[in-house]
Amino acid sequence: MTSLIVPVMIIFGIFLLAMVTAGIWTYQDDLTFSDFALGGRRLSAPVAALSAGASDMSGWLFLGLPGAVYAGGIGATWIAVGLVIGTYLNWRLIAPRLRTYTELAGDAKTLSAYLEERFEDGSRMLRLVSATVTVVFFTVYVASGLLAGGVLFEGIFGGGFEFALTVFAVVIVVYTVLGGFRAVSVTHSVQAALMFCAAVALPTIGIGLLGGFGALHGVLVHKTPSLLDMGAKAGFDGSRWGSGEPLTAVTVISLLAWGLGYFGQPHILVRFMSIRSTCEIPAARRIGVGWVAAVLAGASLVGLVGIAALDHPLDKPETVFIALCAQLVNPWVAGVLLVGVLAAIKSTTDSQLLVSAMALTEDFYRAFVKRQASDASMVLAARVAVVAVAMVAYVIALSGGAVLDIVAYAWAGFGAAFGPVILLSLYWPRVTRAGAMAGIVTGAVTVVMWKHIDPLLGPLRSGVYEMVPGVLAATAAALLFGRFVGRPPLRRWSGSMEKRGPSRVRTG
Repeated sequence: MTSLIVPVMIIFGIFLLAMVTAGIWTYQDDLTFSDFALGGRRLSAPVAALSAGASDMSGWLFLGLPGAVYAGGIGATWIAVGLVIGTYLNWRLIAPRLRTYTELAGDAKTLSAYLEERFEDGSRMLRLVSATVTVVFFTVYVASGLLAGGVLFEGIFGGGFEFALTVFAVVIVVYTVLGGFRAVSVTHSVQAALMFCAAVALPTIGIGLLGGFGALHGVLVHKTPSLLDMGAKAGFDGSRWGSGEPLTAVTVISLLAWGLGYFGQPHILVRFMSIRSTCEIPAARRIGVGWVAAVLAGASLVGLVGIAALDHPLDKPETVFIALCAQLVNPWVAGVLLVGVLAAIKSTTDSQLLVSAMALTEDFYRAFVKRQASDASMVLAARVAVVAVAMVAYVIALSGGAVLDIVAYAWAGFGAAFGPVILLSLYWPRVTRAGAMAGIVTGAVTVVMWKHIDPLLGPLRSGVYEMVPGVLAATAAALLFGRFVGRPPLRRWSGSMEKRGPSRVRTG
């Protein structure tokens, strides 16, 4: 590992300097709040697709997922299957209508602003509640990104976790404060390319050194056949792999349920809102789904190659990507591959910081404090909000924890709180404000409380991922209240969609 330090430090330095330079270069472009928040709705299909993918696949792609496969075998890849399906459905069902509806809804710049306009909420409570949910869960999500960055820097450079976490947090905040949405989204294209190369190149090199897929298969079967069983989870005690146990239906459903979360992720949905025309969505969908499938497959293979190729079992499975880089490739090549990990962490964290700042600025500051705020004051407030969210997330990250566990919690929170409501808002014109409010609150509360509720069920205890009960409860609440409480919006949104058709106007 020592031989990696100098090459990786140089390559990381170049990469981070380039990102900060991009922020400085676009600083003067952020003349309006719309530019800072949505890039003026001018993203092309490739940029929107790659930015959505890069925003989605955080540090868990190279740390959490390979670590889960390393410890449990390919049974852990049910997560990847669910995510590929969810990505496709998100682009197919949500992207076209959300792009059009948010433009019709007074050029809404946040999901909270869209929901307020869509449900004609004069009380503004729907906006307040949805923005609160956004800030709370995103602060936790940002903490997972900072934690992943700290783990990466500490694993490579040493120096202590707190120091590594601090350095990474400062770089992320400086870049995001300077750049805004345009810099974040455009540089995501470069970072998505780096992530793709890292996810594909490292397992390819490892399989080649092992002697091909046949040799990899033989080593894994020799350790335990359950490593290659989609219906089982291998047992790993830190020194060897055992036969483990079969996966239950609940476990498989929980892993696949990750795909349900896509319908409610603000940092991904905002890419749909910012694409310049719905005419470009089919091309973006093909690019986005293909990219996601490729990087998830590659990251899963990293875990399997690590089992077969590493000299010694790892105490921390989440470091398998780093360990393979140190053992299998030239330090300079390793530096390039590890930049892909850094890009994955940074591209998600800056997106989440930016969306959190938009919620604080647009949905709290302008909506409730200063309605006539100028563009200059809004941009300044957004930059201050980025720093504030990052500081709270930094404190949370200092407590440590598993990256995948923190991501799972935040992902479930967004998926359950917003997913059912967003779908209903786009496809059921008569759903009421009460239905939307009930869905958001029920979904969020169920996710937060599920770890306390499940143990109380006694023999009925399920152990299911909180996404599942959260989505079910939110959907039931939204349908029940949306049908029987309150009045439907006076504006017929489905009629607007049918008469107008998908938005074909290119903005900018």
